[in-house]
Amino acid sequence: MSSGNISSPLVSVITPAFNSEAYINEAIDSVLSQTYKDIELIVVDDFSSDGTQSIVEEYIRLDDRVKYIRMQSNRGVAEARNNGIKLARGRFIAFLDSDDIWYPQKIERQIEFMRETKASLIFCAYEKINEHGDVFGVVSVPAKVEYSQLLKTCVIGCLTAMYDVDKLGKVYMPHNTRREDFATWLSMLKKIDYAFGSQEVLAKYRVYSLQSSSKKMKMAAENWNLYRKIEKLGFLKSAYYFSHYAVKGLFRTRFPKLAKLMGFLD
Repeated sequence: MSSGNISSPLVSVITPAFNSEAYINEAIDSVLSQTYKDIELIVVDDFSSDGTQSIVEEYIRLDDRVKYIRMQSNRGVAEARNNGIKLARGRFIAFLDSDDIWYPQKIERQIEFMRETKASLIFCAYEKINEHGDVFGVVSVPAKVEYSQLLKTCVIGCLTAMYDVDKLGKVYMPHNTRREDFATWLSMLKKIDYAFGSQEVLAKYRVYSLQSSSKKMKMAAENWNLYRKIEKLGFLKSAYYFSHYAVKGLFRTRFPKLAKLMGFLD
């Protein structure tokens, strides 16, 4: 059951955390300082071995909107988010990883956007920051996206997504892919015509400088597996959609200036 009245529905924020003591204060502060106050923050600790638990417990002492779940073993981000979704009481569910940040108006502006568009799933533009919090780029988004368009490139940043439980029910993330958020938005878009995007920048996504080429290759393989094993697309369709993903990735990495001109950095 979702909670909250029509004018001010409850928003459940799901924050998975694993050994997050370096940044989780910033993430939690950015949620608790929202101009929209009818929220619950569910932190799901994926069996951290650092000071994550003690940090969150201090917030619980200060603000009863903060909830805490500790996993009994390290299960990964999809399982952590799903445990948070199970506990969520809100009409709307949103996600914020423990090293990312929201701007104070994020939820308020998205609730307004949800009402304006009558959408079931929304997202927005966001900034990219480095380990020190310095902004080095902006990721813009289309006004709307349908299933076949999203297959080409996942334009929905998890830290910006919000969905309506009353319209979609609780949607859980699959465990058999590292592209669990991508797969989740695709599953929603099989039920609805569009997800709607706002160009308003409302969040900051942290990017780490040490990303090996092998990791990028693994993510490419995960994309291929998503097409074939999760979406059950045939080989030719999978190759078609994968080619869009691969070409955009190549331009972003090797020719960033040209990619920006062509809109591939959006």
